[in-house]
Amino acid sequence: MAITGIPDSRTEPDGSAVIRVLSYNIRSMRDDEDALVRVIRACRPDLVFVQEAPRFFRWRKHAARLAARSELVMLSGGATATGPMLLCSLRATVERTEDVLLPHTPGLHRRGFATAVVRIGCARIGLLSCHLSLQTDERYAQSGMLLDRLTAMDVPYAIAAGDLNDRPTGRSFRRLAAELQDCWAVAPWGGEHTSTPENPHQRIDAIFATEGVEVLGCGVPLDLPGITGSDLRAATDHLPVLAALRVPAVGARAA
Repeated sequence: MAITGIPDSRTEPDGSAVIRVLSYNIRSMRDDEDALVRVIRACRPDLVFVQEAPRFFRWRKHAARLAARSELVMLSGGATATGPMLLCSLRATVERTEDVLLPHTPGLHRRGFATAVVRIGCARIGLLSCHLSLQTDERYAQSGMLLDRLTAMDVPYAIAAGDLNDRPTGRSFRRLAAELQDCWAVAPWGGEHTSTPENPHQRIDAIFATEGVEVLGCGVPLDLPGITGSDLRAATDHLPVLAALRVPAVGARAA
């Protein structure tokens, strides 16, 4: 059953973190940047998993501008991960970051992962932003690499999100959902379909979480205060996915 609301971010008395996580393909900021910023700010995210971040001339300047206007900071990725990027709020304490380039198939766009490990409250969380291949077999191989990378991060809890270029019935999507929680399927909220803003008819963008992370709600933020249909259509060629997650504390709460 779909839920009717999505909670705000907070740190629980036991140190567990309720966080807002946003996944968004921003098409290299080629559309209405003001609308894009309004959408991101209205979601009040702690973490943003970006796809198609600026990758070319002065890309760091453009990415930093987006982060600053959205009241966030750059965490990892961008051109160095061939498009995936991570942004975070000041709630996050950064432990480490790594940009990962995936094997390149000649004739196809090279893909990568933007990854990080952060602490929010007393929760320690691995993060991975991805944009999987348009080619079926390469995409399936990359979904396996994504799962392997999460395991290699050696963290108690992890979140992976991005543009999968695959629907829930597809091989790659199903491979990920077999190992991770598909947050929309666990606790649907808002809208389901992410492509296209003018005619939403397919869910190809998703947020996944490892077991132990409690999904409080996930979906396209259609009815949040500050978000309008015109901004969602103008910002980029995908609709965003917003999730509220509760990540358990690890170890004793800091004094």
